[in-house]
Amino acid sequence: MLKGRRVVLAVTGGIAAYKAADLVSKLASAGAEVRCILTENAARFVTPLTFQSLSGREVHTDTFDRSSGEFYQHLAVADWGEVLVVAPATANILAKAAAGIADDLASTALVSFPGPVLFAPAMNCHMWANAAVAENVEKLRRRGANFVGPGEGRLACGEIGMGRMAEVPEILAAIEEIVGKAAKQKKQRQ
Repeated sequence: MLKGRRVVLAVTGGIAAYKAADLVSKLASAGAEVRCILTENAARFVTPLTFQSLSGREVHTDTFDRSSGEFYQHLAVADWGEVLVVAPATANILAKAAAGIADDLASTALVSFPGPVLFAPAMNCHMWANAAVAENVEKLRRRGANFVGPGEGRLACGEIGMGRMAEVPEILAAIEEIVGKAAKQKKQRQ
């Protein structure tokens, strides 16, 4: 199902970024092509080199980096991808996406991405329960965004509650479902 599919993965700054590295590995093993965007804070948890090694592709970290030859990186990545996955999706990126804020490469790619988007939220249980976060998630769902997780369990901060990023197999299944629906819709239009 994922062989040859083009997945854009935006990794944001949460401890669950280490799971995103496993996600890239599993996507690549399934035959998907993956282009990664790391926020500045994500790169503090896991280095771009890790994602480059796992994906076999340059990792995008800066809106203004022109070394790739792509002047409008956010548009080039958005045009290339079939699905955009945000994992981990922090409270910050959910708020930016809900408000249409585009102040870094990940949020700009989100605003310019024309296809399906999948968020895999990951944050402290009190953050996940916050009314503003809940409103942002609901707003994004109404606009057609997809979500997988979060799950309940032990969090990095030591608390137990809702906020763990979905496990990689769950995220893979959600990506397969989204890609399958998109392919079916494309066939129906033809």
